[in-house]
Order: sequence, then C-alpha cells, then structure tokens
Amino acid sequence: MSYHILLVDDDKLLRRSLAFNLEQAGYRVSSAANAEDALSLARRDQPDLVLLDIGLPGMDGLDALRNFKEQTKVPVIFLTARRRELDEIVGLELGADDYITKPFSLDVLTARIKVALRHGDDPSHVSSETDSVIAGDLLIDLGAHTVTIGGRSIELTPREFDLLHALALRPNQVLSVDELLVQVWGAEFTGEPQVVYVHIRWLRQKIEEDPSNPQRIITVHGVGYKLEISDS
Repeated sequence: MSYHILLVDDDKLLRRSLAFNLEQAGYRVSSAANAEDALSLARRDQPDLVLLDIGLPGMDGLDALRNFKEQTKVPVIFLTARRRELDEIVGLELGADDYITKPFSLDVLTARIKVALRHGDDPSHVSSETDSVIAGDLLIDLGAHTVTIGGRSIELTPREFDLLHALALRPNQVLSVDELLVQVWGAEFTGEPQVVYVHIRWLRQKIEEDPSNPQRIITVHGVGYKLEISDS
C-alpha cells in the first residue's frame, strides 16, 4: 500500500502541481487549504506524513503542528516562504521533523519525505482504536477496507467507502456538502457539489432497503446529509 501524504497549503496552484507530482512518484495525496480542514481530514483518514505550510489562513502552521502532534504521531515537514531562522527553530522545537523553504526542487522534497517516512516508519503505527467504526448495525473495518450491515457484506468503491466513513464518524449529525467535499475528495473539489450528490445516490443504492425512501442517509435540505442511527 502506498504512503498517504496530507498536503496543507493555501496556494491552490502549488497544491495541484505538488499533489500531481507526488502521486506520479507513487504516493497517495490528500489536500487541504487550511489547518482546520486538514485536522478534520486526518481524523478520518490518518496520513503517514504531513506537508504543512506555516502561513495559513485562520490557524497558522505552528498551531496546527501542535494539534497534529496531539492527534497523531506521524512526521510533519514544514513548507514555508518564511526565511526567518526563528521560525525554523520554533518549528523544530515543537516537533516538526523537517523544514523546507520555498521555492524548492521536487527532488529535494521527495528525498526529505523518504527520510522522514523512514524515521517515522513503525509497523504498529496504526492504532487499534481507529481500526473500525461501529454505527448501529453498520461496521466499517478500516484495515480490511470492508463494510457490513447487520452482518451482510456491502461492496463499495473506494470513494463510496470514504464517504460512508466520513458520515459514520459523526452519526446523527449533519455534514454539509462542503465538509464532505473537503474530507472525502480534498480541497481541489470545493465548488463541485454534484460530486457529492452522485456518490450519495450510488451509496444509497447499496445500503438502503428502498433507495427512493432512504432511512440511513438522510438529506437535510439546504444543509447537507447525516447518517441516521437508531438507538434501539
């Protein structure tokens, strides 16, 4: 299985080009335009490494680093246009594994990524607490990438699996279309709600007894979708 890299940067062109090049190099890449979305995405789909810009809107990279280190033990590499030595010292003292100043060459970045992954590689790094999600009679096994409902196996595509996982992490709570786009597809799909609509329809066809009258994935008009879980 390829390593999962989470790229956090508010520069849309950089995210697109860097994600493309890293995917060409064999990595699986998720992206976010701000720290808040990145932390939410990492809770749902833990990365093996985070590439983190310091100068982010809202929560900056230094605060984001603290949160990432509390949430997960994966290596973090700072990507930044700031050249002040203080930033590097503070970042590394807070737990960053490396620090690369923009502009940088792709060869240098991939070499640093390999080093950070090697240092952070641990066959037992996946917590057993996050190996599965149970919501009512729904069981999502993340390690095996399987879904069962009432013991019945459900065949899902990778994107359908990720969408159901995002909903199951917050049962009975409404997630907006924008939240689902960021968490499941990444920041590059912001403004393309039809992607969510189509996959919700496909998912309902597989997990609902009557897809035209859904009882599990509920539409909250003007807000978003929620996975309805009965208390009984």
